[in-house]
Amino acid sequence: MITLRHHLLTIVAVFLALAAGIVLGGGPLSDVGPTVATAGRSAEEAPAAADPAQAAYTEEFVSVVGPPIVAGRLEDRSVAVVTVPGADEQHVSALTALVEAAGGSVSARYDLGADLVDPSQKSLVDTLGSQLLTQQAEGVVAADAPTYDRMGQLLGLAVASKDEAGQDVTGRSRAVADAIAGAGLMALPSEVSQRSPLVLLVLGEDAHDEGADAVLAGLAGGLAAQSVGVVVAGVTADGEAGQLGRLRGDPASATVASVDGIDTEAGRVATVFALQRSLTTPGGSFGASGSDGAVPLG
Repeated sequence: MITLRHHLLTIVAVFLALAAGIVLGGGPLSDVGPTVATAGRSAEEAPAAADPAQAAYTEEFVSVVGPPIVAGRLEDRSVAVVTVPGADEQHVSALTALVEAAGGSVSARYDLGADLVDPSQKSLVDTLGSQLLTQQAEGVVAADAPTYDRMGQLLGLAVASKDEAGQDVTGRSRAVADAIAGAGLMALPSEVSQRSPLVLLVLGEDAHDEGADAVLAGLAGGLAAQSVGVVVAGVTADGEAGQLGRLRGDPASATVASVDGIDTEAGRVATVFALQRSLTTPGGSFGASGSDGAVPLG
């Protein structure tokens, strides 16, 4: 039965979607034509800059209403946070806090090493992946999987689970994680007790090296194959022409959700909504320039 509380939460969530579109320049308002105030301007006249006070108010408003809106959306669900080199610590901490406000928990944080995402180190990644496939993942990871898809699946075996409730760490998952860390490709937390159904992959600095986009697509797609859901999240600049925007044009994006705008309160709220959605529905492009809207409300 739909309750009044459900209606209220839905209404406020719609407001967040609109707010994200206004502040970030994307979402459902991105295609709206000129307003009455701007329609009379000449073609040469530049649009007025955004009012800093209005933007600050919107951020403050969403920071206050965000936690109550996401409350319960990740109840009894855990999330493994995987960071790409250069991920902003403040954004990661804020996302972690909002996951907890949603009733979820962060099982562990895994920081990918620079060599893992460096296309020039493909030989190292390929050799280690082949060894781990033979020793730990034969029959679980396809033998003909490409280098970074295979490594993504191995990462998934180490940190994620296809069970919505999550699963305990096993001898195999720990061995895989230790081997990847031992090769300098990932930093491990001191203690991990659970593998999570959801993976939040937080982007770092935009990598323009040739092959870098294929690395990200392979790792994200591989993680998705070994988990219930994956959300790839980045800042506003990562959307459209940024690395997240380029990922959205890759076939691998069909299996992972994406959110740009985590440098804003609205974008972080949208990330939690995307994590919840990923429990039942893979994929989707959300955030400041997401083709599926600012925030998933389904």
